[in-house]
Amino acid sequence: MPDTAAPARAKPRLRPGDRVFSGSALAAGTLILAILAGVAAFLIIESVPVVTTDPKDINILDGQPFWSYVAPLVFGTLWSSAIALLMAVPVSIGIALFISHYAPRRLAQGLGYIIDLLAAVPSVVFGLWGGNVLAPAIQPLYSWLTEHLGWIPLFAGPASGTGRTILTASIVLAVMVLPIITALCREVFLQTPVLHEEAALALGATRWEMIRTAVLPFGRPGIISASMLGLGRALGETMAVAMVLSSSGGITLALLTSSNPGTIAANIALRFAEAFGTNINLLIATGLILFAITLVVNMIARWIIGRRREFSGAN
Repeated sequence: MPDTAAPARAKPRLRPGDRVFSGSALAAGTLILAILAGVAAFLIIESVPVVTTDPKDINILDGQPFWSYVAPLVFGTLWSSAIALLMAVPVSIGIALFISHYAPRRLAQGLGYIIDLLAAVPSVVFGLWGGNVLAPAIQPLYSWLTEHLGWIPLFAGPASGTGRTILTASIVLAVMVLPIITALCREVFLQTPVLHEEAALALGATRWEMIRTAVLPFGRPGIISASMLGLGRALGETMAVAMVLSSSGGITLALLTSSNPGTIAANIALRFAEAFGTNINLLIATGLILFAITLVVNMIARWIIGRRREFSGAN
């Protein structure tokens, strides 16, 4: 009886170029993990003295527990970044939709170039603009809000006389993350299958209905990814917040007063030059907390995208 078993399939022979490319890709991926592990190990090792040292021996703490010192900074970091994201995401989506589906081609190209150019502006420039131009210009609005809407906890007074509040810092952060979110959303919207758009229009949908039923569901994972990337930029921003925000410590939801919580990154930038001894370890320990916050935010974003995979055009 003849052997009908299929012959074993031989493995394809790799060319030298394929081997070099696969090896380089593996080395690059391994290097990223090694750098991340190295940064985490450095932060953990340098943070240990803060746990073993009496808070009274650390000048920055002034005798208070470590978590009492870092809690307002964590709150200020998350609060300012959340407000910035709340303002930036709707505007970014609107700009991206206008560029990809409404604007004429020449105008869309010009706007796309301007958005990309805005992302190249240094954070120091944003800080100078926010502290010297935006804060004085918006201060009368803060006074009006506290006078007429002060019964709302967010607008409780008295209003800051300089305009350097947590809301001003959040506006600056929103402007800084706007080009990042807009550019990514624009590219995602442009990848929407043309057949999906034409099918919606052929069924009688208006342009907005086509965008709502075809473009936005297709680009939802990309919108989430862009938002989380912008959030990561806002969480780690240093100079712009340090130059705009008048920090006094404490935890408060009021947006317009002179009593503002600080942020971890700005606090490190302002105190590191004069820190010495265990004070440096304390600032590094706050950096470890910021590292952990960023890692958790990215993990949550990946989990959300995984749950929304059915909306991706790859399926």
